[in-house]
Amino acid sequence: MSAEIITVYVDTPHQRTINKVVDVLKRGGVIVYPTDTIYGLGIDLHNKKAMEKILRIKKQQSNKPLSFILPDLKSISTYANISDYAYKIMRRVTPGPYTFVLNATKEVPKLLLKKRKTVGVRIPNAPFALKIVEELGHPILSTSVPEGDDEGYHTDPMEIAEKYGHEIDLILDAGVLFNNPSTIVDFTGHEPEIIREGAGDIEALNY
Repeated sequence: MSAEIITVYVDTPHQRTINKVVDVLKRGGVIVYPTDTIYGLGIDLHNKKAMEKILRIKKQQSNKPLSFILPDLKSISTYANISDYAYKIMRRVTPGPYTFVLNATKEVPKLLLKKRKTVGVRIPNAPFALKIVEELGHPILSTSVPEGDDEGYHTDPMEIAEKYGHEIDLILDAGVLFNNPSTIVDFTGHEPEIIREGAGDIEALNY
């Protein structure tokens, strides 16, 4: 069965579309959705069956890091331990194109944490993605859509549908996005460590 494709507008999410997306996620479905950087694969963070699906799509073991989307900083302490300096920086740069690596709490599903103690957290500047999380009531597990051995990223939803449509339930088409992933920042130490330089301004992370 091929994925359903719906045209969306990232800055003005329609409630009917959001309701449909949340229903797919609650049923264990996999979605492709636009963020403020690239397209992401998304599932309900607390659905083990869906997590196994996304790991198969990524062709990786469960000890590989994945991230999840939070609506704001208010709920971050539920899923991650955060230092004072890291919180101050995150408050300054969110929502935005950053992924923050933090020490996980016990609320994070064990399948996500196998052989790991950290999680990646995103609060994107993307009203559509944030509205999904808000309506779902808890984070969505998120990862980039795999492209190939060169570790590139798919930015065209039609190409994603052609390659992965049989493994995905719903594709939210916001047009072709720029091929520029988030900046990854490790906050598990005493100062920020840049793991990957991407769309997020590194200078903004100074403290």
